[in-house]
Amino acid sequence: MSKKRGLSVEEKRVRMMEIFFETKDVFQLKDLEKIAPKEKGITSMSVKEILQSLVDDAMVDTDRIGTSNYFWAFPSKALHARKRKLETLESQFTEANQKKNTLQQSVEKAKVGRQDTEERSTMSKELAALRQQRDKFKTELEKYKECDPDVIDEMRQSNKVAKEAANRWTDNIFAVKSWAKKKFGFEESKIDKTFSIPEDFDYIE
Repeated sequence: MSKKRGLSVEEKRVRMMEIFFETKDVFQLKDLEKIAPKEKGITSMSVKEILQSLVDDAMVDTDRIGTSNYFWAFPSKALHARKRKLETLESQFTEANQKKNTLQQSVEKAKVGRQDTEERSTMSKELAALRQQRDKFKTELEKYKECDPDVIDEMRQSNKVAKEAANRWTDNIFAVKSWAKKKFGFEESKIDKTFSIPEDFDYIE
């Protein structure tokens, strides 16, 4: 019989938020260390760490009253916090795409097949960094989508817009590759190698 898989950190965070949203109550740490294992399957030893991560992300509020610390979180605040986070991510995503567009225009002007230059090397590194940044933003969007059922539909729509934007730039890269093949007669594999375009580079599904 296989060993039961434990909860991931993100799953624990989601379940911890459910305690606050479902009860709309204020808790002390000791209360959550009793409730979380019983109702949400979060081990008592990890409650403090998970709770602190949510406080650090401004998803849970905390205040000291007398000698005790109290914690609370309401859906309305979580909704606004996620909207602000989403707006920040979308702004960063747009900025990254604009920079990618500028670099792509430079690529169109470059001659395929000539000797490597410092400028080409720099552009290739920046394109690779932008691809990684795009993936990071996508992961961030997914993370914040999981924590609040009330905004799932809204964030999915926003993620769709971001994905379509990324795919438009992917389309631009394919268009440039097609132009380069016709203009200079080089094989696609050589173009990919020259500009460090990975073999699995494709649209986001």
